[in-house]
Amino acid sequence: TRHRIMGILSGADYQVVYSDTPGILEPKYSLHEAMMHYVKVSLEDADVILLLVELGDKYEPALFDRFKTIETPIVLVINKIDRAKGSQVVDKATYWKEQLPGVAAVLPLSASKGTGVDQVLPTLLAQLPEHPPYFPEDELTDRTERFFAAEIIREKIFLNYEEEIPYSAEVSVTDFKEAEDIIRIRAEIFVERDTQKGILIGKAGESLKKVGMQARKDMEAFFKKKIFLETFVKVAKNWRKERNRLRQFGYLE
Repeated sequence: TRHRIMGILSGADYQVVYSDTPGILEPKYSLHEAMMHYVKVSLEDADVILLLVELGDKYEPALFDRFKTIETPIVLVINKIDRAKGSQVVDKATYWKEQLPGVAAVLPLSASKGTGVDQVLPTLLAQLPEHPPYFPEDELTDRTERFFAAEIIREKIFLNYEEEIPYSAEVSVTDFKEAEDIIRIRAEIFVERDTQKGILIGKAGESLKKVGMQARKDMEAFFKKKIFLETFVKVAKNWRKERNRLRQFGYLE
């Protein structure tokens, strides 16, 4: 994700407010700077940090430096253990504990297989302080339906295109009209160059049509209603570097 997304999980005697952030990276654009600001604010606000890493990945020393000065307890999740060989999981856990003394718990799991996933919530609850609920129990997120519609389209762009297209694309839902039996959605997809626009649309519009069909199917499952979706592709040159565009797309205030 490029945004900070709040997810609220309420149970009989607990409420956990998750703050899902972008992955940590070295900024190359103003967009990246905005994304890393979300990370910084989330780390400052958190009572517990759920740090997700993958078994085979290597990380830059700067990543460790970011967490070494944080006193907040860290729950380290090591994903993709289904691909582990020999003592790889134990070795990785030992390595991370050495790098980050603030690790309070290590959870090896496989999200795709479901192994160990049931241990995440109880581990977090053991680390969280007691506090009255911040939100009503039926509230699930701080994001709007428009936001999730745009994210569904952006996901399909990531799944259907390679190289720079997904990273250069931004989706803006300009119209969202809900009736009793249907939701009508108009979305604009912005890319940075005319050549990217051509690739995104594809021959006779077939590529964009495929994205739209996949997005509509997922939206109908998400919103539990029939969806009428229109998509349009526009060029916004160098939008990832332009602060006015980033403000328009909701990355800056």
